[in-house]
Amino acid sequence: MNRLPLRIRKLSECFRDKSLDPVTFTEHSLGLIDRLKVLNAFVRISAKALQQAERAKERYHAGKPKGVLDGVPIAVKDNFCTKGIHTTCASRMLENFIPTYNATVVDRLEQQGAIVLGKTNLDQFGMGSGCIDSIFGPTRNSWSEDFNDDRFRIAGGSSGGSAVAVAAGLCYAALGSDTGGSTRNPASYCGIVGLKPTYGLLSRHGLIPLVNSMDVPGIMTRTVDDCVSVLNAIAGPDNRDSTTVKQRFVRIQSIENQISLKGVRIGIPIEYHCDGLDEEVLETWTMVADMLESAGASVQAVSLPNTASSIFVYSILNQCEVSSNMSRYDGIEYGHRSLEDSSTEQLYAKTRAEGFNSVVKNRILSGNYFLLRQNYDKYFQKALKVRRLIADDFVRVFKEVDILLTPTTLSDAPLFKDFVQSNNRDQCAVQDFCTQSANMAGIPALSIPVRLSSRRLPISLQLMGNHFSEQNLLAVASRIEKEVNFIANYD
Repeated sequence: MNRLPLRIRKLSECFRDKSLDPVTFTEHSLGLIDRLKVLNAFVRISAKALQQAERAKERYHAGKPKGVLDGVPIAVKDNFCTKGIHTTCASRMLENFIPTYNATVVDRLEQQGAIVLGKTNLDQFGMGSGCIDSIFGPTRNSWSEDFNDDRFRIAGGSSGGSAVAVAAGLCYAALGSDTGGSTRNPASYCGIVGLKPTYGLLSRHGLIPLVNSMDVPGIMTRTVDDCVSVLNAIAGPDNRDSTTVKQRFVRIQSIENQISLKGVRIGIPIEYHCDGLDEEVLETWTMVADMLESAGASVQAVSLPNTASSIFVYSILNQCEVSSNMSRYDGIEYGHRSLEDSSTEQLYAKTRAEGFNSVVKNRILSGNYFLLRQNYDKYFQKALKVRRLIADDFVRVFKEVDILLTPTTLSDAPLFKDFVQSNNRDQCAVQDFCTQSANMAGIPALSIPVRLSSRRLPISLQLMGNHFSEQNLLAVASRIEKEVNFIANYD
């Protein structure tokens, strides 16, 4: 698989010394996307990409680039609004929806000169962990041994298109979204870095909502330093999103020299050593824990006793918020509209029946059931209480340690034909076991690739930190990255 050989900072240097130019490089990326259509990573290419590249080229020739991201090709998951570019959420409901504005994070990337190549595939409305439930068809993992029929490896989800775009070298960075692991899960399977920031650090304005209390924009890159470059460009308060923190974001400086682990306290949660954990993932987990200890960190076992409850709590709260958010799609104001005209009620029903797939319909029905008056206390209120217990576990444990080290996923990427044997609910319960609790607590978490399995597929681990500890998290990740040198697998 042809992959780009350079990191973002190296590419920026090449633009500055004019050994490369943004237009030629954007053309190269667009050509690569076309040649690798089999991956189904992109669902739409931006007509503005080459115009943006021309303007970036002019800035470099004038010696006035906007920053390290100027001229750098990026991708955007197709649930972020993009002005003048279709935003479909991989659904029939929004198949022809063209927003009149950009999501804040997209706006900020463009303000830094980044080239938006296009929109990437996802599970419909972000509901899935395989990137297979899309009107555009499944995305294929670029590490697959076979791309034919049902013998390919899944990309993970729901941000599978963005993950594959980065892993296959079609772009340098991509935006995903993360509600229960939708950035970290595909990052793990595709062998890239996936960051879920602290809730409120990045604006959700323009991110089509799934679960408002857990959704965050995610960042996907091949290296930790690239992730820092993107985070610095898009983080900070936004007066169009009341859930963003009000304090000014302090840019993270270069972390390449911040790699001393002396005195850093690493926690190993015993609950994450669970049923279904692959032996090679366990070996990788142990190997990295030993490596960190050898580098001067103190490593200790810790307990997060309510982790086991995260699956059912996440499932209930997810479906309740989904049922509320999906109510706006009625065929009246925007989105798909059925030709049914016998009555308003029939128009609503037919529109939603045609516009949503079975996964979305099931979650809407389940959410409405949990929110019925007779069920509200028994399900929704009880789930909120347990969510508080899960969050309190993290508050307590971060008084003992600085960072938690866990698996990201329980195995390497499954084969598509094996993955589809389970229904969507069971798929998410297994694939997101290690990632869901971070969203319920609102803490930052990062997936970092460590090594290849015996099947030559990426195995990744997850780092979690206290609220707004992104700098420490990224610094430790950078140290791991330097030690394991996973990037060599892309040469």
